[in-house]
Amino acid sequence: MSRTETSGHQVTIKSALIVDDHPLYCDALAMTMEGIFNTKKIRTAISLRDALQKLRSSYSPDLVMLDLNLPDVSGLSGFLKIKKKMPDVPVIVTSAISSDSIIHSVIEAGAAGFIPKDIDRQGFKNAMRDVAEGRIYLPPGYNRASHHKPLENGSVEAISNKIAGLSHQQTRILGLICEGKQNKMIAYEMQLAEATVKAHITALLRRLGVRSRTQAALMVREVSIRHSLQ
Repeated sequence: MSRTETSGHQVTIKSALIVDDHPLYCDALAMTMEGIFNTKKIRTAISLRDALQKLRSSYSPDLVMLDLNLPDVSGLSGFLKIKKKMPDVPVIVTSAISSDSIIHSVIEAGAAGFIPKDIDRQGFKNAMRDVAEGRIYLPPGYNRASHHKPLENGSVEAISNKIAGLSHQQTRILGLICEGKQNKMIAYEMQLAEATVKAHITALLRRLGVRSRTQAALMVREVSIRHSLQ
């Protein structure tokens, strides 16, 4: 194969671009790819802008690993820009938050696979083998039929209106929740008491009609993705 090679049970990925704003995750992923797949030419980017700058040069990776949640892009717009730039390069989407609707959306948009960030080493190896052999990787537990269901808490427009109705502080907190930050870090970044942060979270969850911060983050992610595809 030109971009990836398979021989028996051995998969070799020659080069890769990892796009993620968490340096430790990038380093861990690079070490894993080098250890399992003998990938020697690995570059990292901490934002979509950084990734596109690298791709404007003569650099042409065999594979792109793209975090769905970057500081300078939301939804699928970053993925779509990279695919437009390099339509023949397989792009695997990674995310700390996933749902059947999100997975379906990224696959429909042309992703080579979706890898949850909590995947174990063997699962990651299986995912990369699937992509190397030309198959689309879908994580265990993905329900193909569930994406036909509407968003549980209403239409995209209705949910967008709910989000728009949040206060400025609540909107900022919701954004930090979507980045995976816990209450202490949110309080530190916003210079608020942790109790105040908790009160804001309780209020915004009630406003959005969900029970947990994970559900709130999923709601925002799904709405953002659907807007990107419209």
